[in-house]
Amino acid sequence: MSNKVSESLFRLIKSLTKAEKRYFKIYSSRHTIGEKNNYQLLFDAIDKQDEYDEEAIKKQFKKHAFIKKLSIAKGRLYDAILRSLDAFHANSSIDIQLKRNLHSVEILYNKSLYDQCHRVLRSAKKTALKYQKHTSLLEIFRWEKKLIEKDNYEGVTNEDLEKVLRENEDIQHKIEVYNEFWYVKSRLFNILNKRGKVRTEEELQNFKSIIDEFLVKAEKKDLYFKTEYLYHHIYSAYYFGIGDYESSYKYLQQNVKHIENHIELFKEEPNVYFSVLTNVIYIGSQLKRYDEVFDYLKRLRELPEKLLLNRSEDMDIKLFSSAYSIELTIYHLTGEFEKGLELIPIVEEGLKLYGDKMNSVRKAYFYLNIAVLYFGCEQYSNSLKWINRLLNDIDIDNSQDIHCFAQLLNLLIHLELGNERLVPYALKSTQRYLNTRNRVYKFENSFLNFISRVLKIDDKADLKQAYIDLTTELEQLANDNFEKSAFEYFDFLSWAESKVTGKPFKNIVQEKAVVVD
Repeated sequence: MSNKVSESLFRLIKSLTKAEKRYFKIYSSRHTIGEKNNYQLLFDAIDKQDEYDEEAIKKQFKKHAFIKKLSIAKGRLYDAILRSLDAFHANSSIDIQLKRNLHSVEILYNKSLYDQCHRVLRSAKKTALKYQKHTSLLEIFRWEKKLIEKDNYEGVTNEDLEKVLRENEDIQHKIEVYNEFWYVKSRLFNILNKRGKVRTEEELQNFKSIIDEFLVKAEKKDLYFKTEYLYHHIYSAYYFGIGDYESSYKYLQQNVKHIENHIELFKEEPNVYFSVLTNVIYIGSQLKRYDEVFDYLKRLRELPEKLLLNRSEDMDIKLFSSAYSIELTIYHLTGEFEKGLELIPIVEEGLKLYGDKMNSVRKAYFYLNIAVLYFGCEQYSNSLKWINRLLNDIDIDNSQDIHCFAQLLNLLIHLELGNERLVPYALKSTQRYLNTRNRVYKFENSFLNFISRVLKIDDKADLKQAYIDLTTELEQLANDNFEKSAFEYFDFLSWAESKVTGKPFKNIVQEKAVVVD
């Protein structure tokens, strides 16, 4: 067995919950041949390791016969764990229940127990229709046709056949619509994830072409609960991408309402509800709808109880990474930097527990938010520490916007620390980075020109004029739909204003954070 597959076995064992591990031991004990259960011995040994160590395994079991064919033993253990998980989660979802029902249908049909087959099939169809499980319905229709054909259509009317045809066509059409919606959604998110929000006219037209094509296809009568969710999801993503947050927020709120009106149908897909809540919270915070934001944040934290979900590490990671990241963002948007710092010990503990299992972009947002909070409290050395962690310790695609704005914040921190010797090197590094990124816009150019200008100034009056000029430029850019997204990462404008007015940066941010009635 290759090291890659050995690592897969190790990761699978480490992913198991306590309940799943207990069940595996019961399951494997029922499948033991002889007095000793090699599955359990090997399982326990690997489970105790912090990192997979095959040499330690060989040394521990050198007197056992199975060690001579360790690769086979590991393969069988892997398969045994999957079989035990299959049995453990036998009734954990509607999809799994339907698959088991259809397997029973096949068994009963092959035994010519057609009346029993029909009864199980009827029950499965009722469930599939209730939960709108369309792919399962296609399989149910296939078995219905086989039952119709088995007695040479005895007792079957043309009306019966037409009903079967209409049901098939209706479900196939719903599946086609879902696939088209999914394709449009994925095209939008592929662009957003790789390129970020629209920042040129060309990018705007590209976005519009996707949504215009979608508008032609989208008809309200074709929607069911999943495609209606995708309908709102697509428009919320589109308006987010072009910077129209009011419209994006409207569609996100409609999706929250839609999901909560069909909570039973979305129960098996908690990630959908989770994602919509995190998105509506983020956009709401950008629109300063803080009362609504904290209400949605409360719903997010109550989600496991609302959906009667079993707490798992995966759910804990999602709750931690979303809820705390959002809360830090709110505090940095409202200028309540000290409140945000109070959360950092909890966040650091969460990062220790879950950091290896979080994606790099999620971790990067944590690091940036923490850096901004320390910056707002004028603890610039701590701010620099977290920015350095973001830029140096996280394997993040350099094309990501967050990497770009972390580079710019890095320059500001060095300015505040008075690191005059380091700033020119940091500036050149940032300029090289932006050139290789091939996405340099007005904001980045304006900001880098300001840094270059400041490095040449000795007179205080000239320095103040440079900040005044920067403030004027940033005010214009903050109202430019293609440029305003830059201010979501850090309030560069308020920072420039603080240098002009002499007011603390924190106070200016707080004054601007007016709650919308």
